[in-house]
Amino acid sequence: MTKRSLSITQRRGSVDPSADAALAKMGYTSELPRNLSMLSVLGLSFAIMAVPFGLSTTFYITLTDGQSVTILWGWVLVSLISLCIAASLAEICAVYPTAGGVYYWSAMLSTREYAPIASWVTGWLTLVGNWTVTLSINFSGGQLVLSAITLWDEHFVPNEWQTVLMFWAVMLVCMLVNIFGVKWLDALNKVCIYWTAASVVIIMVTLLAMADKRRSGEFVFAHYDASQSGWPEGWAFFVGLLQAAYVLTGYGMVAAMCEEVQNPEREVPKAIVLSVAAAGVTGLVYLIPILFVLPDVTTLLKVDNGQPIGLIFKTVTGSAGGGFGLLFLILGILFFAGTGALTAASRCTYAFARDGAIPGSRLWKKVDKRFDVPFWAIILSTLVDCLLGLIYFGSSAAFNSFTGVATICLSASYGMPILVSILRGRKAVKNSGFSLGKFGYAINITMVAWICLAIVLFCMPVSLPVEAGSMNYASVVFAGFAAISVAWYFIRGRKSFTGPPVPQDVDPAVVVPGMAAVDSNGERGDVEGQVEETTDKEKA
Repeated sequence: MTKRSLSITQRRGSVDPSADAALAKMGYTSELPRNLSMLSVLGLSFAIMAVPFGLSTTFYITLTDGQSVTILWGWVLVSLISLCIAASLAEICAVYPTAGGVYYWSAMLSTREYAPIASWVTGWLTLVGNWTVTLSINFSGGQLVLSAITLWDEHFVPNEWQTVLMFWAVMLVCMLVNIFGVKWLDALNKVCIYWTAASVVIIMVTLLAMADKRRSGEFVFAHYDASQSGWPEGWAFFVGLLQAAYVLTGYGMVAAMCEEVQNPEREVPKAIVLSVAAAGVTGLVYLIPILFVLPDVTTLLKVDNGQPIGLIFKTVTGSAGGGFGLLFLILGILFFAGTGALTAASRCTYAFARDGAIPGSRLWKKVDKRFDVPFWAIILSTLVDCLLGLIYFGSSAAFNSFTGVATICLSASYGMPILVSILRGRKAVKNSGFSLGKFGYAINITMVAWICLAIVLFCMPVSLPVEAGSMNYASVVFAGFAAISVAWYFIRGRKSFTGPPVPQDVDPAVVVPGMAAVDSNGERGDVEGQVEETTDKEKA
């Protein structure tokens, strides 16, 4: 296996060689500085989910598909489901803490025979999910920035070019921060937690204090109206779960940061689960006050750009300035969310390219030592998202497609290693430092069943009847990336791709990070010994 000449003890930012040695036993050389703390990873996960921002930009979904009951109880339901999925992933992450995340886990949990195809499918689902989550966050962010203009000019309707150019500007800012501001990412992730918490409290107090009219408790907790959706009432509730499911998807993406954290087998699983729990509580604190002061729903659904949150703030505060003041807090969360999502997407791209699974992998896997980041993986992730944004010219409902495909891909990628773990008797995770214990089977099986349902649900349009401009093209985008994945597999993958380094067929109960790994050519080797040998030569 080719290894960079830098010693793990000489690499900047790493103060725990045991984490690098454990990574080496899993078949990889540590190339990224381990300068992120558990709080930072928690902040990153919290930033990617961006609860107030994500809920604000997708209000049109739940206002159409059920209103209060879907908004509030749909959030509670999906929060509990997401917490169980997060715990299932954390259980596996505690055993295999590597930047490959679910892609690597699927391979390790499979037999050697099926490891390549399992990791290929999971890897592409993860990659597309990471790209489209970043895309949806920043695209809705561009829309939200433009919606601020309507606070003063109600007749302003941004055209396609204005929307796409604003989206590109947001992407550019996030890219520049990821390249030139990497040394501040740890601080940014931590600041995100405090900014989000403060924003939610400020918005809650302001709305409740300034509202002239308030809704009843019955409206907030029991009102259900799906008449705007065109779907049967019961089904509309499930279609409306896209809002909560989209917001609560990014937690698994932070597994890609394992190689930049000290003690990742302990810290990253904790961050994954705690971020979902914190997001669930934050969402309730944010949603309930808004429902108490919610203006006329019909008026909100007529907002041309599909972003009614600015109008809600303006109506309640009684002024454009007051509305923008609250909207500015949400836009601040956009900055953290967009930057964090691109960080995770670039690390996912880097990890997948490292095993030769993406066209042009030799370029995308390079780590630029000037900035200590996978520079070209950041560039690729940015370019892919910018090109996908052009779909908006063909469909005004493009954002709905982006949220749908992001939720579908990430949910499916989370389900793959959980499913493989179930099929192999959960032996590999029985000694996990984050074990689900006797409830493991029940939780895992229930979560796989939910994910199968979610894939169907989130291909559905928000409302009926459907026209070309309002169609949910999530399935089309999903099929497009699937075609690229299949084509590349037959062009090169089936000949040269063997998946990540995994042990030969052994009982999964003993497949732990301490075992010798198999390199990309399928040959066994004592990686730990190789690292020690390299270090001894450098000392000499």
